[in-house]
Amino acid sequence: MPAFTDTTTVLERHLLLQLGDRLKRLRKARKLSTVEMAKSVGISRTTLAAVEAGDPAPTMGTYLRVMSVLGVAGDLALLVSDTFQPPPPDSAAGASTRARPHVQVMVRTDPSRHEAQDLQSMALHKEAIRMIQDDPALLDRAHEVLRRWRLQGDARSDSLWSEWETILAKQSWRKVLGRTRRAQELRQASPLPTILPEALRQDVLAQVRSLKKGVVLGDQE
Repeated sequence: MPAFTDTTTVLERHLLLQLGDRLKRLRKARKLSTVEMAKSVGISRTTLAAVEAGDPAPTMGTYLRVMSVLGVAGDLALLVSDTFQPPPPDSAAGASTRARPHVQVMVRTDPSRHEAQDLQSMALHKEAIRMIQDDPALLDRAHEVLRRWRLQGDARSDSLWSEWETILAKQSWRKVLGRTRRAQELRQASPLPTILPEALRQDVLAQVRSLKKGVVLGDQE
């Protein structure tokens, strides 16, 4: 199956979402408001919201500054240190015949929180938006799908489809890429996945299935 081209994989997105959730919990545990936190870090509240949402748009430096203010920058420092790297061959540790310890982490979605479904929806939309940005003609296909749906007259979804008309016209993608309840509802009524090639759709589904079972990160035997 083809791999993703220039966007984050479902696994990477899942890890960022977990990091954002953790940073948000830590901020609340320290009883810091978003205004106080953003001021301490030196970023806007909008950027802080993106970090806490696990958005890949903020730079690594921004994530690191947030982690530093919350006192967990040491987690990242551990990753970039020599802790998990082979010791120099001319050192005592390097001369040791003892096997280097294996470090593995199992990553999987939490079925009780519908994480897999939300990750799948988010990944499909990210890919569709990327394709539209590369080929604006695809926007006309999404408009046509939406027009056909509205002609069918499903009253329950009409308010969402009406909002989608505006989203497509203005290409205001942030409205549908968030983690709010409204963003989730919009993705459920979205015409965007219909423009995706079947191979790309199956690639996303395969990655989500893998995360449901659990993906091992780290040393492999």
